[in-house]
Order: sequence, then structure tokens, then C-alpha cells
Amino acid sequence: MLKLENISVIYGGRKLFDRIDLLINPGERVGLVGPNGAGKTTLLRVIAGEIAADEGTIQISNNETVGYLPQDGVQPDPGNSVYEEVETAFDELLHLREEVSRAQDAIASEETGSDAYEKAMRRYGTLQERLERSGAYSLKAEIEKVLMGLGFSTEDFDRSTTEFSGGWLMRIALAKLLLKNPTYLLLDEPTNHLDIETLRWIEKFLSNYEGAVVIVSHDRAFLDSVTERTLALEQGNIDDYAGNYTYYREKREEQLEHLRQARKNQQRQIKQTREFIERFRYKASKAKQVQSRIKQLEKMEEIEVEESREEISFDFNRAERSGAVVLELKQVKKNYGDNTVFENLNYRVERGDKIAVVGPNGAGKSTLIRIMAGREPIDGGSRETGHNVTVSYFAQHQADELDLSKTLLETMREADPKASETRLRTILGCFLFQGDDVFKKVSVLSGGEKSRLALARMLLSPANFMLFDEPTNHLDMQSKEILQQALDQFEGSFMIVSHDRDFLDPIVNKTLEVQPDKLKTYLGDVSYYMDNREWDDTLQPSASDGSGDAAGETEEEPLSRKEIRRKEAEQRKRKYETLRPLNDRLKSLEQQIEELEKRKQQIEARMNDAEFYEDSDSVSETAIEYDRVRKELEKAESTWEDLMTEIMEIEEQFSGTD
Repeated sequence: MLKLENISVIYGGRKLFDRIDLLINPGERVGLVGPNGAGKTTLLRVIAGEIAADEGTIQISNNETVGYLPQDGVQPDPGNSVYEEVETAFDELLHLREEVSRAQDAIASEETGSDAYEKAMRRYGTLQERLERSGAYSLKAEIEKVLMGLGFSTEDFDRSTTEFSGGWLMRIALAKLLLKNPTYLLLDEPTNHLDIETLRWIEKFLSNYEGAVVIVSHDRAFLDSVTERTLALEQGNIDDYAGNYTYYREKREEQLEHLRQARKNQQRQIKQTREFIERFRYKASKAKQVQSRIKQLEKMEEIEVEESREEISFDFNRAERSGAVVLELKQVKKNYGDNTVFENLNYRVERGDKIAVVGPNGAGKSTLIRIMAGREPIDGGSRETGHNVTVSYFAQHQADELDLSKTLLETMREADPKASETRLRTILGCFLFQGDDVFKKVSVLSGGEKSRLALARMLLSPANFMLFDEPTNHLDMQSKEILQQALDQFEGSFMIVSHDRDFLDPIVNKTLEVQPDKLKTYLGDVSYYMDNREWDDTLQPSASDGSGDAAGETEEEPLSRKEIRRKEAEQRKRKYETLRPLNDRLKSLEQQIEELEKRKQQIEARMNDAEFYEDSDSVSETAIEYDRVRKELEKAESTWEDLMTEIMEIEEQFSGTD
């Protein structure tokens, strides 16, 4: 087991962690969550031994190992091919192979039957047995399996590591780590550079992984799929929840609600006690009771509720309503040298389309989005925008276009000179730039911070057709929820390249799959697409950027608009009929809870009156009633929670029908 005792880390003059205790058992699946800056990456690095804690100890058994995948910054050997680089994960095994080879040479150099020959034979036998036990003969198959699972084609195996982008280098590092099979696998944002197919593969791999896995990720669906325990890191402390991320969120909100209610009751008690003290302070007959109340207040420890970051939101600048057809590609051809990306591509975006763009890396998703945005020239065909269409576009590389000499606030004001400073600060706050951060120069920002700023600036431009290429890679959970809420209320059309199902599902109504040989539209969200797509797990996507072509576009079930509306209406009717009796019962239950809470407060007010205790019969009767009301309230609240769970499950079944 991996045990952390009294771990403290001081960073920038403050305690990032304050005497953290933690136990992780082999085989556990753990999600590590918390706001940006809470220290999640630092904690992983402490466990991995990359940095030392200022206080405390870490205990691990001698036969157990720790493997760590950082967010970025991996540097493979530029002299290696992809396969050779991944093979270095087995340095000890490769060294054993060399020893076996030398032992064979020693046998050949000795005279048959001599003592030296017999000794060499015995050594060769011992080494050969060790080699067989190590699994060396299945090594090639394991390496190929993991590389292909992570999206590399067999043609990529012999390519130099220098030919690959940073995202693919992270996949190489991940492949090495998975093949090392450490007892404790620490992954810091492992999904940032993965596509949908690779994400499915890694989820299955980690679910069957023999060791323990600790994951930092902002991908809620990924955490829910893989983890079964959640560690919440905030304000120097860590809380442990026996469930996945959704379970943690539900329990955390329950805890906060209980704390809020307890604080509310305590503040009411404090107020009543102070009023009693002020009322009877100078009355001699009440002096003893007044002193008792004063001591009671002095000893009382006030309940504090740690709320999440201030609730903030924003709306997009309104643009004119577009025509019915937003944009259309006709017979589009796109080449990169001798490589044809698209051939005779036809695709139409209509007003109200909210489209998720998915598919394997290298199939041309980013190229398609750039063509749609008018940022990528085409080699044939046409790109036609509809009436009154204004286009806005975001991609990670746009961070390179920022003026490094300007402050964050100046950058935002440049995009919208008419916006108030309050609005500009609000939008910056949505993307993790708080307080005096807005006066920083762009030049001092990290790559991730520049990307967030570029996204914030893009959102100021009034547009009715927005195109995004991986907008959530550098956002935390709350920032994603803010962007998600804004897009949900957006009245125009948009297309988003992303693998983040939890972000996409509530806001899209179509999913466009880009494959090397075709486009295919699914009339639903990404989860619907994943449930209905015919997956071929024996085929793997190519790592080659922009490989393949797309000849036109097909749909999963080409239904008429009238038929679609009819089916949606039937679904809404079934949903209403199913939920109506439950909602009626919920309303009645909430009224009952309100009456019980009111009666409970009335009794508590009587019990806080000093004169109340002078009538012993009344005290006894009131205590009995108070106990009855309290039990009825607890039962009603429990029933309410069960009923809400049932309603939410039914709404989930009918999601997308409203």
C-alpha cells in the first residue's frame, strides 16, 4: 500500500498542503479533483518522488513501483523511432536479452565438454529461464497492442519521434508508462490529446489494469467511467469520497447544504441568545441566566461554510439572425502535397445546428473546421456562407496571435471597445483570471493561460456561427460549466471539435463523425453516437496528420424534418405522462416539509425562551411534540431525496427530447 503521513508543502509563502494523511491500496481507481491551483499536480509529483514534501513521510513497499505521466514536457530520444522509444520501457529486460546473447557467445567460444563450457551452459540456462519468465517473447505483441490502442498505425512504428507533435509525444510517454505496469499509476490530464476512439480504448485498459490508478482530469465522463473513489483537494486539505466524480458532487452538495442549514440554525440561536442577554442584562432576577448565556456564546465555535467560487456567467454578444442555410461546402477538395484529405466533400450547416465533431486523430477534423471558418484554402469546390452569417473561430494555436505587450484587460477591450470593464472582468473570471490577474502582461502567461485568454477574447465577437477546436483543454470543471451554460443559451449555430462527452452532450443536437473515407451525421449527442456507432476495435486510427479523404456525407437515418418533430413530440408526451404523478407527489411533499420546518422553528423559539422551562408539564409535552416533528421531517426529507432521484433517472432516460 501507498501511505502518506502528515504531508505538508509550502509554495510561495503559503501552505499548499497542511498535514495531509492518505492511504491508497493496490488496485484502487482514484480520481483527484479540486479547483485550479489547489495543488493536484504538486501532490502527484510528491507521490512520484519528483519533488520533496516540506514535512511528512511517504511509505511504499519495496516491491511496489510508482509511474507518473505529467501534463506535458516529455522529451523522447530524437534518435529513436516510435517503437524503439516505447521499447526503452523495458530496459532491464533488454539488458537481460544482451546477457543471454553474451552467454551464447561464451558457449561457442569454449571447448565442448570442458569445465568452462559446462559453466557457460549453466549460466545460459539460468539466464534463459529468467528471460522466459519475464515475458520477453510476448514483448513485441504487447508493445504493438498498446501503440495501436493509443492511435498509432503500424506504419508509424518506424517513424522518428521527431516527426510527431506534442500531443502524440504524450501518447508515446503514456504507452511506455502503461507497458511498465507500475503498482501505482499516476496520470495528470491523460485525455487532453486523445480522440473518441482512443478514449474508449484507454477507459477499457484502465478498468482492467491490475495496479492502482490515480487520475487528475477535467473530463467528468472519463472520471465517472474509470474511477470508484474521489479525493477532493481544496484549501490545503483532502476529503475522501467512496464513489466516482458524480457521487462526489452529489455528496459534497449534501454536505454543504447540511452545513448551511446548521449555520442558519446556529446563527438564529446566537441572535436569540444575544437578544435575551440584552433584554435581561440589568434585571437582577435573571442575572444567573444572563451569565450562563454569555458563557454559552463564548464557548460556541461558529460554523463556517466553504462555498465554491462565486457563481458567474456570461451571455454572448447578440448577432443578427442568419438565413436558414448557414454554410455549405460543395464538392470540396483539400490536399496537403500528395496527401488528399478531402475529395468531393459536401456538407451543409443549417440554422439551429449545434454540432459535435468527432473522429480519430488525423482524419481531418481540424482541417474541416478551418475550411468552414475560411481559414484554410481549398483546392477545389466551393465554400458558401448563408445570408447574414457572421463567423467566429477558436483553435489552440490562436494563442500565438495574441499581442504579448498588452495586458489581459487591454486584450479583451481591443476585441470589444464598447464593453464595460465589469463585463470584461466577468468573462476573464469565467476563465480563471481573477483580481489583479487582469493587469498581467500576456507575455508572462503560460501556454494554457494564453489559450484561455484567446478563447475569452473570441467569445466577445458577435457571431451567429461559432467554430471551436478543442476549447476545453485548459479549463477547470467550473469554467467548462460556465461555457457550457452560455453555449446552451446561444441562439445561433456552432460546431465543436472535442472528445469531452460531459461537456458536449447537454448542448449539441447532432454529432458529425469524420473518418478518413467519409462523413457521417448522427441525429443526437455524443453518447447517442457512441451507443449507436458500429465500433470495430480491431481497426485503429492513423497518427498521420490529415491522412485520408472524405467523399461526401452520409446520415445514420435520413428522416424528414416532419418525422423528426413527430418523434420528438411523442417522446415529450411520454416523458410528461411518466413524470406528472411524481411531480404532483413531489409538490405535496415539499409543502409538507415546509409546514414541518415551520412548526419545528416555532417549537425551537419557545424552547429558547427562559420562561418556558418554568412549567414542567409544558416542557414535557413540547419535547414529545418536538421529537415527533423532527422524525416526521427526517422521514419526509428522505422520501423527497428518493423521489428526486427517481425523477432525475427518468429525465436522464428522456434526455434530449425537450
